[in-house]
Amino acid sequence: MRPDILNPLFAEVEALKGVGASLARPLGKLGLARVVDLLFHLPVGWIDRRSVDLLDARDAGSIVTVPLTAIDYRQTGGRGPFRVQAADGAGNCVSLVYFGGNPGWARKLLPLGEARIVSGKLDRYGDELQIVHPDHVLIPAEAEALPEREPVYRLSEGLTNKRMGQLAGQAIGRAPDLAEWIEPSLRAKHGWPSWHEAVTRVHADPADGPARDRLAYDEIFANQLALMLIRASSRRRRGVPLAGDGRLRDRLALPYALTGAQSRAIAEIEGDLAQSTPMTRLLQGDVGSGKTMVALYALLIAIEAGVQGALLAPTEILARQHYETLSRMLAGVGISVAILTGRDKGRARESTLMGLADGSIDLLIGTHAIFQEAVAYKRLGLAVVDEQHRFGVAQRMMLADKAERPPHLLVMTATPIPRTLTLTHYGEMDVSRLDEMPPGRQPIETRVIPSARIEEVVEGLGRRIDAGGQAYWVCPLVEENEASDRAAAEARWVALKLRFGDRVGLIHGRMKGPDKDAVMAAFQRAELAVLVATTVIEVGVDVPNATLIVVEDADRFGLAQLHQLRGRVGRGSGKSVCLLLWGSGGEGDPGGRQLSDTARARLALMRETNDGFRIAEEDLRLRGAGEILGTRQSGDIEFRLASPERVAALIDMAKDDAHLLVDRDGGLEGPRGQAARTALYLFERDAAAGLLRSG
Repeated sequence: MRPDILNPLFAEVEALKGVGASLARPLGKLGLARVVDLLFHLPVGWIDRRSVDLLDARDAGSIVTVPLTAIDYRQTGGRGPFRVQAADGAGNCVSLVYFGGNPGWARKLLPLGEARIVSGKLDRYGDELQIVHPDHVLIPAEAEALPEREPVYRLSEGLTNKRMGQLAGQAIGRAPDLAEWIEPSLRAKHGWPSWHEAVTRVHADPADGPARDRLAYDEIFANQLALMLIRASSRRRRGVPLAGDGRLRDRLALPYALTGAQSRAIAEIEGDLAQSTPMTRLLQGDVGSGKTMVALYALLIAIEAGVQGALLAPTEILARQHYETLSRMLAGVGISVAILTGRDKGRARESTLMGLADGSIDLLIGTHAIFQEAVAYKRLGLAVVDEQHRFGVAQRMMLADKAERPPHLLVMTATPIPRTLTLTHYGEMDVSRLDEMPPGRQPIETRVIPSARIEEVVEGLGRRIDAGGQAYWVCPLVEENEASDRAAAEARWVALKLRFGDRVGLIHGRMKGPDKDAVMAAFQRAELAVLVATTVIEVGVDVPNATLIVVEDADRFGLAQLHQLRGRVGRGSGKSVCLLLWGSGGEGDPGGRQLSDTARARLALMRETNDGFRIAEEDLRLRGAGEILGTRQSGDIEFRLASPERVAALIDMAKDDAHLLVDRDGGLEGPRGQAARTALYLFERDAAAGLLRSG
């Protein structure tokens, strides 16, 4: 239960003075529903308000704070602006410009002949100086209340920076003084303020480095402590030791010899499965490194030991592909494989559920449907989660409900994860890494091409498919909008069909499951030469004959996503090519976009390397932790106060401090531990807080 001292922070924003439904709406668009959200909505920059005694044309383009006296009003006809002519102490004039039609407010703010302190951006308008909509107009007695450095917040329509600052001030007023959870010598070494002082200082001066570092550290520390508690709780639980006898693995006919990395990972997993402590292991491997084969070996070990296995895929396309691939490979092995997705209904679904319950199904493959409440296993021993980066801590803990004793867990990802994100997202898990490619995997040649040359690309596509090849054409990511993405894909599909006829197929996320399956099956059978798609094909689709992928508007995509898309080719023995088209023009943009510096850096790195781990590190640097793993979903660990750079700099220190707390400083029962409990609730590491409640 959350400590009472935090309750004022977890009240709804409407508890603040002046916040009603009309203001709550724009706050809600920013995710600011509670007081604590406002408290942690830190400034993203600041305005330096330099005080000057007199106007100076050389200050044009800068923000100045200057004493002025209104000397005249000028009302432009029609809907033009209202101008207040004002002069400084030396008689230098400036025009204070107000748009909006009603001059009454400006007249009241700047009465003729009375001195005021005016702050705003000084600009030139012809030969005159002007300030459009001054930010502040104060009587001289209030001048000291104007800070020289004013914070700037991220806003939404209906909010002003001034209003956001006022709300942040109210949130700070509700923030309690909390007992210290940082080890005293560590805090002294870095000169960090208390938690309450740090929050106050950051909102007052966004450039306050020690205060920002302190808040970032607090969030990282709470995260590391939570993961440590979850890991300790997991190790206290007793699962079922699984020792296979090799009889099923001996019947498996492999298409190639295992790599050294695969063999090492299998040995690590086999060692984990033999323990009574349930395995929680992350298997990292670049696109095409053979993770599925490692997972298959793990599942066979479990089934040899007399339990059931489950393989969860993030999409129905990938689940059905896994089902078809593994069913073929296991045809002569002698185990029962079934599939269950959200669209499996009626008798087929009932039959699968009965087979799971009576134990006649050894391996179940599917989407999240395989962990729904109605799905009961006779003896689930191992769950494998494929490509599910957002299968968070809470979901991982949920698996324990599917068996009398907690099952072993293997989580796989083909998005190489930088070390800092491995610690922050999967810190309670052991890690295996596949850093070798199976024999025959060819490096993919990547070219970056301006969209003005798209006709050349289409001609090259024609030559490739005339030679018997197949290709993907991925359509642009349009502002994370699935409907717009589909429209872009449909338009490209129509254009390519006019050129190549019925050899062009289309797939997108809004198609019905059977329709998507039919298109994918036709592409896999080479009945279709070109597959036009949205990013629904980003993960796991395997068509060895596809040797070309065209990504349209590639500058709209992040590095990790481009790398995943590129991994759809290069799966056979033929040479594969990835073409990244950038800067296409659209409606109202006939000339096309110019590449930003960040987009240029991303595309250059894609051309330079196929190393997914290097790409992931660079993606973290360019875009931050929130996006490298894709769109945020429930279960994701989100840092609000810690930038990627601060995570990288502080995570080892936070991890060591959390260990010190648990091992030396009285654990969670000592004074610092009690304060750390409060930190867990403050930063909403609820899974660990639940463990505290249950002891």
